[in-house]
Amino acid sequence: MVPMNAAFICRHFLNYVFLSKMAATLCVKLLPKQGWLPLTQSVRHGSKAVTRHRKPVHFLRQKLMAVTRYIPPPRVAPPGAYPPPAEQVQEDNALTVLIKRNLKKLFQENKIIAVVQNNASNSEDMMNLKYRLHKHGITVKFFPNQVMRSFLKDSIYCNMAPLLIGPTVLFVCKEPKVKEMLMTLRSSPQMTLLGACIDNTLLSAEGVVAYSKLPSMTVVQGQLVSGLTMLTSRTAHMLQHHPAHLSALLQQYVKQQSPDNSAEGAPKAEEAT
Repeated sequence: MVPMNAAFICRHFLNYVFLSKMAATLCVKLLPKQGWLPLTQSVRHGSKAVTRHRKPVHFLRQKLMAVTRYIPPPRVAPPGAYPPPAEQVQEDNALTVLIKRNLKKLFQENKIIAVVQNNASNSEDMMNLKYRLHKHGITVKFFPNQVMRSFLKDSIYCNMAPLLIGPTVLFVCKEPKVKEMLMTLRSSPQMTLLGACIDNTLLSAEGVVAYSKLPSMTVVQGQLVSGLTMLTSRTAHMLQHHPAHLSALLQQYVKQQSPDNSAEGAPKAEEAT
């Protein structure tokens, strides 16, 4: 028992010495020096300091803000600030003038001008296609797209210019033989119909197919004549119906008012009594 009490007393003494030294150190640091009084003394409590940190923006929101950010248009110079650029008029050469003249004649003489795209067809396929189209009076023409667009720009057919892109071929005919042209194109998968100008009317590929399903001009004229004849005959019948009916009524009235009919009516009345 004696050694244990001695150890306990020794430990207690060491703790007391340590606490005394700590108290002396704190008093020296915290207590103000003699002859010096601080003007302000900060008192800090045990709570943590409130420091606000900005929350980072979400990545999707950053992308949305970057996409929807307003980008002002560039400032345009006021009119008259710079001199107008000089327009350079390029004159056509003799070959271009000749081709344009042929194109003008082609559009005036033919009722159908179809634009067909040539998808890498060889010379043999082109010869067979020309032969089959020639049977129906349809001709194949080749013109440079640049010259074609230059010609169409100043004409009433300017809406055909977007069709002239890439290798193109023109099918022309003096009569609108659309059905025969479509039947011939079915046997040539390398040729694709883009559009056509039929009777000065620009049609798409679907419009050309719909135009081919219409009846011929002779059938339409026959239907029109029969319809007009029927309307005329019905009008004549309606105009003659009322006068004829009125005439029949007047004749019946005259017969009833004549003396012969009145004399015959009296004996019949006596016999009836």
